[in-house]
Amino acid sequence: MPKLDIRLRTVAALINPHGDSSVVHGDIGSDHGGLLVSLLRSKRIAKGIAVENKSQPYENSCFALKGLSADVRFGDGLAVIKPGELTSLSICGMGAESIVKILEAFSDRVPDHVVLQPNRQHELVRGWGLRNGFHLNEEQIAWGHWPYAVISLQRATDATHNASTPNDPAYADVDLDAALLFGPLILKRWEPKFAARLHEEQAYLQGLTKLDGDYEHRLHQIQKVLASHAVR
Repeated sequence: MPKLDIRLRTVAALINPHGDSSVVHGDIGSDHGGLLVSLLRSKRIAKGIAVENKSQPYENSCFALKGLSADVRFGDGLAVIKPGELTSLSICGMGAESIVKILEAFSDRVPDHVVLQPNRQHELVRGWGLRNGFHLNEEQIAWGHWPYAVISLQRATDATHNASTPNDPAYADVDLDAALLFGPLILKRWEPKFAARLHEEQAYLQGLTKLDGDYEHRLHQIQKVLASHAVR
C-alpha cells in the first residue's frame, strides 16, 4: 500500500464515500499513481483511470498500477476519457486555473462527482461548481506543508447555474465573497486552527508595504470574517 501524504489521504477519503462497488475513478495528473493504487487496494473503487501528459509521470503510473484494475493513458486532461466513462474524478496538485481549464475543455466528460485539490485560488474552483450546477458536499483543509483545500462537488440536477445567486445549500447564511475564498463549510465549522491561520495571514498582509488588488481584496475578506466571529 503506498504511503500517501495528508493531502492525498484527505482526497482519498472523499472519493466514493458511500462505498459503491462499481465506481470507475479517473485521476488527472496521476504523477506516481499512488492515489489510485491506494483506492484500488483498499477496494474503494472498482477501476481506476490515470491520465498523464508527461512521460516520466506516465511511466511512474504504469509501473505503480501494473497488475491492478487500472488504465494509464497519455494525454491532456479529459481528452482521453470517453463521455460517461467515469463515475468520479480527481484533479490534484495544480493551480485552480489549470483545473478549471481541464474541466471546461470537455465538459461532457465530467462525471457527477469530482474531488479537486487546487494549490491556489480556490475561489475559481468553487465558482466553477456554482456556474455548472455542482453542489459542494464536503470540503476539508489538509494541514500539510501548506493548508491544502480539498473540495468535493456533486452534480445537482435541480441546480441553477448562476454563480452570483447560488442555490447550493452550502452557501446559505454565509457571505458569498468570503465563502468562495475560504469555503462555506470551512467557515461554518470555524475550527481553531483555521481561525489561527486567518489571524496569521492578516498580520502578514498588513505588514506588506504595498498590496495589489487581489491581496487587498483577500485582506478585506479576512478582516470581515474575523470581525464577524469576534462579535458572536
